[in-house]
Amino acid sequence: MTRLSVEMLAADAPEPITSAGHAQLGIAVLAGIAVIVLLITKFKLHAFLSLTIGSLALGAFAGAPLDKVITSFSAGLGSTVAGVGVLIALGAILGKMLADSGGADQIVDTILAKANGRTMPWAMVLIASVIGLPLFFEVGVVLLIPVVLMVAKRGNYSLMRIGIPALAGLSVMHGLVPPHPGPLVAIDAVGANLGVTLALGVLVAVPTVVIAGPVFSKYAARWVDVPAPERMIPQRPSEDLERRPGFGATLATILLPVVLMLAKALVDIVIDDPEHNVQRVFDVIGSPLIALLAAVLVGILTLGMPAGFSKERISSLVEKGLAPIAGILLIVGAGGGFKQTLIDTGVGQMVLDISEDWSIPALLLAWLIAVAIRLATGSATVATVSAAGLVAPLAADMSTTHAALLVLAIGAGSLFFSHVNDAGFWLVKEYFGLNVGQTIKTWSIMETIISVVAGALVLLLSLII
Repeated sequence: MTRLSVEMLAADAPEPITSAGHAQLGIAVLAGIAVIVLLITKFKLHAFLSLTIGSLALGAFAGAPLDKVITSFSAGLGSTVAGVGVLIALGAILGKMLADSGGADQIVDTILAKANGRTMPWAMVLIASVIGLPLFFEVGVVLLIPVVLMVAKRGNYSLMRIGIPALAGLSVMHGLVPPHPGPLVAIDAVGANLGVTLALGVLVAVPTVVIAGPVFSKYAARWVDVPAPERMIPQRPSEDLERRPGFGATLATILLPVVLMLAKALVDIVIDDPEHNVQRVFDVIGSPLIALLAAVLVGILTLGMPAGFSKERISSLVEKGLAPIAGILLIVGAGGGFKQTLIDTGVGQMVLDISEDWSIPALLLAWLIAVAIRLATGSATVATVSAAGLVAPLAADMSTTHAALLVLAIGAGSLFFSHVNDAGFWLVKEYFGLNVGQTIKTWSIMETIISVVAGALVLLLSLII
């Protein structure tokens, strides 16, 4: 939603939207979130429908006319999808191409060939982190689980010693590093700089994944000592291919959008002159849209063609890559609508007032809100988009780096303690052949470590930069 349209809506809105007391707005927020949580957890309603109904409930409890609430929700949904929808689509295409061409398997096999027993957990972290850059979490899990199970079985390793580092690498990328949907939506909501957020996200991700991955896996392997389940070792995508792309070309393709976006951020810092020709060039090639589009086009040459894909198969691959993200796009869009409803009913200003009155650091408040929504809904994406909408006004007077840290604080909070209301919890449980208690001792604790460590690092960085 543009600033002008927000101002117009605020100007046209009746008195309750602009002058409702904190108590009424607080009740409205709790009621709206409660509706979302109840619909997702109790009635198993899709998150898109739950967020839509929750937004209407929020506006009703806040005393706003429903026609104005619908306008706010629709505008927020449209602006969010316009801002991040194409990026999510391009990321999905790149991920599908990486998986189907055998490029992901090539990276896995090359790194594992150079790893031994002691370095194997670190190799799994590296593999998951690299492959996790362009892939959605669920896709990464499905892609990497066969590797985890085969390595654990053939090398006679503890399943948790190999599996936890891989899951940590995927989860950290999912929560902290764009172009994943959660970070992208939070960046869009708070107006953060994507390049700076990416750079700081990687800086926070490295120590976080080391602690939650190889280090924690030592303890997880002691707590839960289970063999790799034979029945869960599926066929790898590249086993049906006669050839697959090379390691160097695949790695360069995956890292291309990251390098372009980081280069733009660096040039912006060094030159800091919007009229300078060099900065103008990097503003174009380092924009998320161009960076990801370039990676997809390069991927056709470096991934699809070396795998022997015809033009027809590449076209089909793109279509298949887009199909699964329809639900994600709708959830993200509805989250943007919920965010705009929060802002237009005055909830954002209420959060700003509370943070000032209670002297709660903005980054800590953002982390706590994301944690609460994550625990209630089980969805990291819902937690991210909802928390971003609530704390967006806090970014108004922040520096570029602190706005980026606000995004990372939200992302860190959104990963806290995955449990039985999270689809990822059941995905890990079934693939690894664990019971509920074992999944909590391993996966849930790992997610909590990621959230706490990343949140602490974000707070530490805020004191330094």
